Amino acid sequence: MPIDAAATQETHVYKIVPAILWADATRSGTFTGSDHDRRDGFIHLSAGAQVRETLAKHFKDQTDLLLVAYNAKALGSALHWEASRDGELFPHLYGSLQTALALWHRPLPEPVNGARLWNEAWLEC
Repeated sequence: MPIDAAATQETHVYKIVPAILWADATRSGTFTGSDHDRRDGFIHLSAGAQVRETLAKHFKDQTDLLLVAYNAKALGSALHWEASRDGELFPHLYGSLQTALALWHRPLPEPVNGARLWNEAWLEC
């Protein structure tokens, strides 16, 4: 059963997205999701503590990625927290992301030999 975003303590949620998709979204003003998001019927987001593992698990060898931050409350009632990996609650957005609501977007480092550097400071808003 989904949990309303207001019931969580998370202030920010994050989307890992290929830079080319984000560039297209900024031109239109709306990010409607990746192929994976559209297939699942929602946009996959991560809480701050989940970004690193999401990056390693789902984007390991991908290049030219951005990390985009949103204020969780600004996403409204379309944001739900649902059990996913090992029963952990993940933010899922049932709708599209308005690019104008993004707090910021930052490039993520490229993987080197299958590993990607990580710095918790990247999550700071």
